[in-house]
Amino acid sequence: MPRPRKSGRSGAPASSPDRSPHPRSPKPGTLPGLFLPAALSEYSYPCDKMSPLFFGQRDCTVHDNTYLPDHFLRHIAAIMPAHLSMDEFVASCRRPLRRSIRVNTLKISVATFVARMQPLGWQLDPVPWCDTGFWLSREDESVPLGNTAEHLSGLFYIQEASSMLPVSALFACEQTRRDGMLLDAAAAPGSKTTQIAALMNNLGMLVANEYSSSRLKVLSANLQRCGVTSVGMTHFDAKVFGQWLPETFDAILLDAPCSGEGTVRKDEDALRNWSIESIEEIAAVQQGLLESAFHALKPGGVLVYSTCTLSLQENQAVCQSLLDKFGDAFSFDSLADLFPTAEQACTPEGYLHVWPQIFDSEGFFVARLRKHHSVPNTMFKPGKLGKFPFSPLPAKESEPMLREIEAAFGVVPLGNLFGRSEEIWLFPQLFEQVQGKLRFDRIGLKLAETFKKGYRLTHEWALAYGDGASKGFVELGIADAREFMMGRDVWPEQAAGTGEVIVRYQGHTLGMGKWVGSRVKNALPRELVRDNNLFV
Repeated sequence: MPRPRKSGRSGAPASSPDRSPHPRSPKPGTLPGLFLPAALSEYSYPCDKMSPLFFGQRDCTVHDNTYLPDHFLRHIAAIMPAHLSMDEFVASCRRPLRRSIRVNTLKISVATFVARMQPLGWQLDPVPWCDTGFWLSREDESVPLGNTAEHLSGLFYIQEASSMLPVSALFACEQTRRDGMLLDAAAAPGSKTTQIAALMNNLGMLVANEYSSSRLKVLSANLQRCGVTSVGMTHFDAKVFGQWLPETFDAILLDAPCSGEGTVRKDEDALRNWSIESIEEIAAVQQGLLESAFHALKPGGVLVYSTCTLSLQENQAVCQSLLDKFGDAFSFDSLADLFPTAEQACTPEGYLHVWPQIFDSEGFFVARLRKHHSVPNTMFKPGKLGKFPFSPLPAKESEPMLREIEAAFGVVPLGNLFGRSEEIWLFPQLFEQVQGKLRFDRIGLKLAETFKKGYRLTHEWALAYGDGASKGFVELGIADAREFMMGRDVWPEQAAGTGEVIVRYQGHTLGMGKWVGSRVKNALPRELVRDNNLFV
């Protein structure tokens, strides 16, 4: 089976698929091999809907290097709504995906960002379902988008427009608490996690879980770059949350691992190993993940289920499986009015089934439910935890440190200080709600490293709090900023200071340094050093 994908990016499944058979019979008039629950039979379309343009006259590999096998196209033709065209579907799959970004409002307002980028020739066209999202075209693309000063400073995230939909749906509900306990059940690489954190304004606590160990590092790097502080990272099969933390979260995003059928515009080989059998296996995993997430949700809470795939088995059928089990305990919301023209992608149940030709985007599916009351939970089984390696920092140590930071930089870190060995960490204020119930790979941010004669503030602290500093910073010109991001010391025109200093460019933080005479000694982590193709 193909490796399940999440939001258009490769990743391991959140659970191992069960290879049990699915003895279903196809509905008359549908294609052999397309098995649908009876509740979804209205989505099946006659075989004569398929155009001969796509079948029997060519090799399976479509030109323009996009792999669209015949058996996949037959499958899509059988489930595509009658008002949509297979010709337009295939044409959209062959077109390059529009570049899109999301402004990180933890660091800059949308209006300020737009005003900053317009003189640089950036054309920003609003994404209708995300107030902070834009399709982007640039006059000068000589510098990679990821090497621009604004990206390095965490002012924006490179994110496909469709993948902004699930979080927008989650926070469009008035019941979603921005200062509560939230879960992103399948978080890497971090696009939706950072989107959630920005809408929470770093309040409450966000648990960012990722099953794939290889993706944890990039998730952590993106959280740090974007200045996310009220977060705890975990590394589990997401099915454990219903077992270990029943009725704990105010809101949950389950952007489930899937077959990635909606990602062919970004990955021309996304369907290389596609098969109906693999979809059935992945759907079984998704059903287990959704049921567990439902148990982890508080009564009165909100849950969004999403995928970057198109098949009904992984979307509508997964939602139907939860309705079949707990339909009297929750209800799905209609997303038809989530944004102007949303009704073009709305299903009879109120889900959004975004075909790529509708909004010129990736394919996506989004459903939102509200939990009305508790249900019996046979999953509950507390997890085994090792010794917690952190201890609260005594007031006699934490209070003087916070006063020193405020005196030096004019900002006060928010949260609770914990110590581990020679490190001081800033934990989210709601951490105590899950303390002793869940093992974390990383919590909050590392504030400082301690020494015999004091401490040294970290790069991630600077990224989270440096933009708000009213003193203790140095502003670099473009030449010095490039030198700094290449890992070199700089000699700013600004009068020299003493001790640690926040290094900024155009008002936004690049990292930490230390005054040595008139020189700023570079403290940029080595893994963040860039080449000389920097900035615009």
